[in-house]
This record gives sequence, C-alpha cells and structure tokens, in this order.
Amino acid sequence: MAKCEICGKIPQFGHNVSHSHRKTNRQFRPNIQRVKVLDNGRLVSKYVCAQCIKTMSKDAKAR
Repeated sequence: MAKCEICGKIPQFGHNVSHSHRKTNRQFRPNIQRVKVLDNGRLVSKYVCAQCIKTMSKDAKAR
C-alpha cells in the first residue's frame, strides 16, 4: 500500500548512524497521500506521493 500508483516510489532502507557510529536499520518512507485524480474524464481516487501531486498541479496550471 505504501507505493505511489504513478511513479512507483516505494520505501527504501538505510541506517541510523549514532555519534559513536553504531548503525541501526531504518526506513525512508515516501509521503503517500490519497487524492482524487481525473483519469479518462472520470474522478478516481489513487495513492500518490507528494512529489507527483506537486507535478500534477503544475501541469494543470500550465493548461
């Protein structure tokens, strides 16, 4: 469910690094929002990342 339906962005893994350089696992999660999008003239709800929402609003303003 934590996947952008437009660009396919998914959680990535890395490490928290403390001052003493002990490394523990962590996750970088995409900012997924549920939005309603026009798809072939129909209003459809999709799970989209914030970056794609920003890009779609830029495209809508350009028209």
